[in-house]
Amino acid sequence: MDKKIEVLTLPRVAAGRARGGRPTQQDDLACLHDPDSGTRLLVLADGMGGDGAGELASEGVVQVARQLWARGLWREQPGAQFLETLCQEAHLELRRRGRSLASGQPHSTIVALLMKADLVCWAHVGDSRLYRFQGRRCLDRTEDHSVAQLRVRRGELSADQLASASDQHKLLRGLGGSEPPQVDHGFARLRPGQAFALCSDGVWERLSTRELAGLARRHDQRGALVAALTQAVERGGEAGDNVALILVRITWQEWLSRRSTKFRSTMFGRISGRRGDIAAGG
Repeated sequence: MDKKIEVLTLPRVAAGRARGGRPTQQDDLACLHDPDSGTRLLVLADGMGGDGAGELASEGVVQVARQLWARGLWREQPGAQFLETLCQEAHLELRRRGRSLASGQPHSTIVALLMKADLVCWAHVGDSRLYRFQGRRCLDRTEDHSVAQLRVRRGELSADQLASASDQHKLLRGLGGSEPPQVDHGFARLRPGQAFALCSDGVWERLSTRELAGLARRHDQRGALVAALTQAVERGGEAGDNVALILVRITWQEWLSRRSTKFRSTMFGRISGRRGDIAAGG
């Protein structure tokens, strides 16, 4: 069992992954930040497909995210539209990668979060999750696209049984399949004290919502991240899954900064518009 944890940090963000009991690492992630606007894009992918296709798939999702970010597409499109573009482009990239493989088919989950001004948008396909917390209260949790989740909706399983269900890993949606993916979206206004957790199934199957809420609100984000991944790996044991997690926390300072950025942007737009009206009027 490999307990080594790779850690990446940004302002108010801590992200990391570990291989756990698997021979390869099929979880990948990206944390992208524009310092001028405070915009952040966080992406987590869990690959699958056999014969090395899983690593290729999650890497492909992250590569597309970086490319779209570098192109500045997030500046041009509304948040939900940008995340939809990301999911569809990543799907096409996995289809292209699959054509070059002799065996195995690259498929992946995705969960992505875009924080822009005082709004946050998220999107997901598969069973990688996003949680939104206010203090210790869970305000939102994405719903897995799995057979087990379908059984919960039908009343055949309780929510507490979902993580250990035998058909939890049977996904109904994913990137890289024969059809374009159906993407689920969510959005909210940012509030002080909110926290977010994006994670692969290797994490949420081992840590409860209550445990994740407590870890997500800790001031020492890096310490909380390492503690969460260490716990998930240890509970998974010798045959445990890969684990990946991104933690984000909104402080009062960050919230006020985002509000002032939005105010300045709005005022600049109004002033520019007035100047244009004056110029047009001669």
